[in-house]
Amino acid sequence: MDEAPLLPEIGFGTAPLAGFRTPVSEAEAAAAIEVALETGYRYFDTAPLYGYGLAERRLGRALAGREAGVRVSTKVGRLIDEQAPRPAGDLFAGDRGTATFDFSADGVARSLEASLRRMGRSYVDLVLIHDPDDHAAQALGEAYPALEQLRAEGAVGAIGVGMNRSQLPTRFVTETDIDVVLIAGRYTLLERQAQGELFGAATARGVHVVVGGVYNSGVLTGNPTTATFNYEPAPAAVLERTERLRRACAEFGVPLAAAAAQFAARHPAVGTTLLGAASATEATQNWDHLQRSLPEELWPALEEAGRTTGADGSLGRTADEP
Repeated sequence: MDEAPLLPEIGFGTAPLAGFRTPVSEAEAAAAIEVALETGYRYFDTAPLYGYGLAERRLGRALAGREAGVRVSTKVGRLIDEQAPRPAGDLFAGDRGTATFDFSADGVARSLEASLRRMGRSYVDLVLIHDPDDHAAQALGEAYPALEQLRAEGAVGAIGVGMNRSQLPTRFVTETDIDVVLIAGRYTLLERQAQGELFGAATARGVHVVVGGVYNSGVLTGNPTTATFNYEPAPAAVLERTERLRRACAEFGVPLAAAAAQFAARHPAVGTTLLGAASATEATQNWDHLQRSLPEELWPALEEAGRTTGADGSLGRTADEP
């Protein structure tokens, strides 16, 4: 008998519920999680950074008494001061809350303790080391061993790393015994950096791959009001390429967002596709995008429409390149 997967195929990302770019009320957040549960979501991902504790608190309240069969992941690597004045230009709505990187063993323990308190939980199914881009040595040398010990003790379930660059996660896959790697924005209709070394290493080591950021922060939703790419206004070259992809989808009567979601999900290395939602409507739409039947002829048409001069199909130089 085949072993059950570590995580469900579809996950709900909670960053938008914490007011990422746009405020979300308590009632709206609760409704989104309620509808998500009714729709079939059984995996919810959160982090201390998301609203500086707000996403964790909202998720905990919404799931209270309904945890059976539901898996939850949170992250470590940042310590939150929920009362400190918010830095100007922060991406989350609100005027309070700051985060400080800390990948020490003590920082991991303090971060996880605070997360469990905010969510009203005594256990979490998955803990990910969050964005250790500039702290590789400490994350590998201190944060990972701390999580490995917690896993061995049964204090947490699975452990892993969550990032939006692919090189360092590949090191975690090959140099440690993580269970999960979450890569955001690096395997999409516009970006392919994760499909080489990272996906290959994860497959070889049996590491469960979670792909997030399938809309590249907005541009691949097909909504002109969210024409952002990697959290910045999309440059002209990205918009032009995205329009070619949209037109190719239109020829088959397929929404661009559905193609973007399923493009990630259909890769054989990918175990879970993680989609963020700010409302009940978005949660339902995301689910429907992944369940929609798409013609096989769409994929070669998208490959042609999205073709670039780069050998890996990427948009020029990225943070993963020297």
